[in-house]
Amino acid sequence: MHLNPYGEDAVKLAADLANRRPADPVELAERCRAAGLVLERPVTRDDLERTGAVLDAWEKVVDAVDERERADLVNRMLAAAAAYPRLTDHADSGWHLHYRDDHQPLGSLLFSLISVGTALHLAGRGMHRLRRCAVIECAVIFADTSRTGRQRYCGQRCANRDAVRRHRSRVARLP
Repeated sequence: MHLNPYGEDAVKLAADLANRRPADPVELAERCRAAGLVLERPVTRDDLERTGAVLDAWEKVVDAVDERERADLVNRMLAAAAAYPRLTDHADSGWHLHYRDDHQPLGSLLFSLISVGTALHLAGRGMHRLRRCAVIECAVIFADTSRTGRQRYCGQRCANRDAVRRHRSRVARLP
């Protein structure tokens, strides 16, 4: 699988990691590999801690109340994470562009991927396309990649739960 490291895949990986934080470096490595990342070095406890800090900053972006605040938070992440763009052919995966230095530890790599990926996702699809599920008791984060840009729920289960709740509320109000 060839991962586009600066598109929707990076945002989906961020949501996956934020929704269920990795418990240890082994789990972090496994989940990153499953998402298509090529890991060039062993994953350490420092990588896990750095990833936690990245996800904390990213969740602030998700929870921002307006577009300007969201943009400001993403810009802060970009300023802290990005290096100059470079062509690379690591692991013989074909020439492609990275916005980071080569051979970074995973925690730093994820900071760059998530920052740039989030910026491209929001700028390309819309500033509103990163949010938490609309069901009040569900805090799951998702990247809206729908055609219409109107996704409100993390999945069909929450959409159905909310539809049933609205229906029961209407029926209860009838005489």
